[in-house]
Amino acid sequence: MISKKPFLIRALRDWALENGLTPQILVDANFPAVNVPINFVKDGHIVLNIHDQAIEDLEISNDWVLFKGRFAGVVHQVDIPIDSIVAIFARENGEGLVFRDETSVYDTPEDEQAVEEQEPPQFKGKPDLRIVR
Repeated sequence: MISKKPFLIRALRDWALENGLTPQILVDANFPAVNVPINFVKDGHIVLNIHDQAIEDLEISNDWVLFKGRFAGVVHQVDIPIDSIVAIFARENGEGLVFRDETSVYDTPEDEQAVEEQEPPQFKGKPDLRIVR
């Protein structure tokens, strides 16, 4: 079955753009095959602005997010496997989604049930994410 993740990324990006917000993605830069400017990675992650005004040639397929972005005035090709995307959110209000690791597999049905019964984490205040240029 195809992952829901690329569909949700496309939908939330469209939602942000239609509401005049800035869609951003949080990427695990240590994930295999991630191609981002390493100088802008902090603590193994990078926040990328995916607004039409910030990037060129955006392609969001079921496996990849590809685009050209400007970092410190220099254009870089950015290649991001869908599975490396940790979250998508609007910069202005922090609304969006944090993705769970879809690659993890439960050993037994009891493990799956235990995870479903856990309370989701409660976040307080605004996210502490910012644009990295």
